[in-house]
Amino acid sequence: MFSPVAWLAFGLATSSYLASAQQAGSFSQVGSTQVSAMMMFLGNEEKVYILDKTEGNAAQINGHPAWGSVWDINSHSATVMAVLTNTFCASGMHLPNGSYATFGGNGAIGPGGSIGSVKNSAGSGSYDATYEDYDGTKSIRILNPCTSSDDMNSAQCQWFDNPAVLSMQKQRWYSAAEALGDGTIALIGGFVNGGYINRNYPNVDPTFEGGAAEPTYEFYPSRGTATQMTFMTTTSGLNSYAHTYLMPSGNMLIQANISTILWNPDTNVETPLPDMPGKVARVYPASGAVAMLPLTPANNYTPTVLFCGGTDMPDEYWGNYSFPNYDTWTYPTSPDCQRITPEPTDGSTPVYIQDDNMLEGRTMGQFIILPDGTLLVVNGGQNGTAGYAQATGTTPSFDLMPYGESLASGPIGTPAIYNPNMPAGSRWSNAGLGTTNIARLYHSSALLMPDASVMIAGSNPNIDTNLSTVYPTTYTAEIFYPPYFSASVRPTFTGAPSTLSYGGSYFNLTVPGTAYTGSANSAAANTTVVLSRGGFTTHAMNMGQRHLQLNNTYAVNTDGSITLYVSQVPPNSNLLTPGPALMFVVINGVPSNGTMVIVGNGQVGTQTISDVATLPASSQNAAAQGSGGGGSSTTNSGSGTSHTSTIIGAVIGAIAVIGILG
Repeated sequence: MFSPVAWLAFGLATSSYLASAQQAGSFSQVGSTQVSAMMMFLGNEEKVYILDKTEGNAAQINGHPAWGSVWDINSHSATVMAVLTNTFCASGMHLPNGSYATFGGNGAIGPGGSIGSVKNSAGSGSYDATYEDYDGTKSIRILNPCTSSDDMNSAQCQWFDNPAVLSMQKQRWYSAAEALGDGTIALIGGFVNGGYINRNYPNVDPTFEGGAAEPTYEFYPSRGTATQMTFMTTTSGLNSYAHTYLMPSGNMLIQANISTILWNPDTNVETPLPDMPGKVARVYPASGAVAMLPLTPANNYTPTVLFCGGTDMPDEYWGNYSFPNYDTWTYPTSPDCQRITPEPTDGSTPVYIQDDNMLEGRTMGQFIILPDGTLLVVNGGQNGTAGYAQATGTTPSFDLMPYGESLASGPIGTPAIYNPNMPAGSRWSNAGLGTTNIARLYHSSALLMPDASVMIAGSNPNIDTNLSTVYPTTYTAEIFYPPYFSASVRPTFTGAPSTLSYGGSYFNLTVPGTAYTGSANSAAANTTVVLSRGGFTTHAMNMGQRHLQLNNTYAVNTDGSITLYVSQVPPNSNLLTPGPALMFVVINGVPSNGTMVIVGNGQVGTQTISDVATLPASSQNAAAQGSGGGGSSTTNSGSGTSHTSTIIGAVIGAIAVIGILG
């Protein structure tokens, strides 16, 4: 545990140092993101896109503070990007062609978080003349990822952000976003305007909160008029950024407050599931770490969702839109973990099952699914909740707030790894993992990189940029190197297709003998091919994150190379919705670099489903050996080409076709 002074000193430190050694279990500071990374997503193998809320960042664009940037993975440098509307606490999701969309945000604001200088009829900000941001509460923003070979300054490589052309029906701040099997995105709930939690207190109007809550859902592209959702009333107060996971049936697991349902997005029918044991809240601002466990042939691609951390803070402590009714930074977080299989294949009733406790309680801990099938948890604090305020129900003035505007304390600098395949009682470990000296609390983010490292950035529990408080606005990015970076040889492979289908003919990958050491038979028998989708990360969540192992067999060749016969994605687009993913080959727990592929036909609509082709039987060669050495290349090659031109053309066309208000 570091003192507040130490955390401030480290948080203010920035570094242009590029890591010269990728030491397993270590953190390396790699540069400035220019804007604080409240939101991130991986656009392709070269670029990470970053969004902040509108605030007074020193980085400027077009004469005003920037709140968007693009991070170049190779050079570890960021370039600011223009964004028109306030992206504060937006949601986001991939599109089938590899583009990304963000949804909603806050009204226009000015310095100090003040309402924008031009107000709308409801009194919230329509535009601010200083920060030059517009109202983002209905915005739909589209980004076509580009590479360094493209003109990054062209309109096709910039954010499309024009609410007059493309917007939602309802104002949504902290809404949930989840892709469906046809690529449509469900947008659920949210605030109309800002606040700590989504309720007044006493809570006499749990559905609408006097106009401050948005209890409906809608779709992008639109499927019609936004419709009220009973679950938003049931979970009133703690239903911001509800946890959503599409199930194989097409129903959706939704968890908020302490309630859980399966929801049919076609019929709006809700099926209640058990409440969260122990009344531990996991949604924002309790902000537990939540992820779907890897989908594999061994578990018959049956989804199980893991919930860890958050808080059991009693209802009266949560307060209202203005602030909590308790000094949250003194309230310990929960280490509790629960898992649920919402659609058991044996026909049993879904139940929560107690899992191993985390090594410590966390709020704002974030799960990153690693290519080896383990789950890394990073970031967060030991006490309190997400959010910021300048007072609480028991601390009446800002000058008495011990951690500035932060409602959390006790930053946790040491990550931990959860292995779902270990026996109960031994699933968590932080052995060999280093400790960061940067506090990653509210508005931090983390994302799996193509080289299987993890990028960590952000942290800003402040209403506007603040470099002198206990937990300051943070611009320094870090890379965390998981334990498999200790391997002397990283696998490589060739033959990756540019697109994958749902069922259909298998494809071949070739792993050279230089990609591993030792027995070829042993390496082949311990090789998996996985698809990893890092998702849209914000607020300790990765919306759309999934890990799916493809079925494969193999042939060991005389020269030590291994031919992998790999099935397409299982014939159910609800398991891995259409869109981008990284393909990794993992040998003995050590992943290759990832190659970006597109799953599905690249369009919103019914996906082609084909029968699964039978794979050839595996064959071995007892004499074959790997010849890998520490200097072997880690670069893969595929049969496909860049998706950029396809993405650009598809989305520009789609704006005209699907950008209709329901």
